[in-house]
Amino acid sequence: MAPPATAAQLVDALWAARSVDELTKVRKRLADDEEAFGLRMRDLFDLAKQAMDLSLDEVHQLLDHPAYEPRMAAMCILDFQARRRLDQDERQARCATYLDRHDRITTWDMVDRAAPRVVGGALIGRPADPLLDLAGSDDPLRRRTAITAPLHFIRHGSEDDLAHGFAVATALVGDRDPTVSKPVGIFLKHASTRDATGVRRFLDDHAGTMPRPAVRLAIDKLDPNLRDRYLS
Repeated sequence: MAPPATAAQLVDALWAARSVDELTKVRKRLADDEEAFGLRMRDLFDLAKQAMDLSLDEVHQLLDHPAYEPRMAAMCILDFQARRRLDQDERQARCATYLDRHDRITTWDMVDRAAPRVVGGALIGRPADPLLDLAGSDDPLRRRTAITAPLHFIRHGSEDDLAHGFAVATALVGDRDPTVSKPVGIFLKHASTRDATGVRRFLDDHAGTMPRPAVRLAIDKLDPNLRDRYLS
């Protein structure tokens, strides 16, 4: 079977792969009124990968769809495309698509799938203003994007880029919504593999006001002898 060449063809392929059993699982992470087909994530990822050459116009059509799976497939396609060697204009166009259509992102896994490479990858070497703007949003999923995108900085960014990630973490350190506080902890956990001293300084300043689950995530890769210091 030929790979899907349009958004409509991909939607048809997603619909054909639906399962009643999977729909029950998918519904657990969606709003009550959100439409869904019911696919295994592996099947959704595989179909999106087959369609990774779709144009951004077709990606926008997927994002217009009311059901979860076509919009999640759009996030996957943006992520797959961002892994390629793109020029700056191409990379910025995918980041703009993500940010401009953020209202179509309705679940945490859509953020986690695309934010690091699509948004973080486009902001390497650039000011952190877009992330700080997202961090100030009333929408927890936009705040999650703000702290999830900098995961890309840890492996691929400069010291300045990593500092931008710490700045976003500082802006969100007191956030009590688990949709946001846990990703703060995850960012610090991975940042400690590159700048353990910076993470310790951050925790020295903020561990006392952070939600405990976020602290436990943040200290996961630190020296075991230090962990109790931040949990007391």
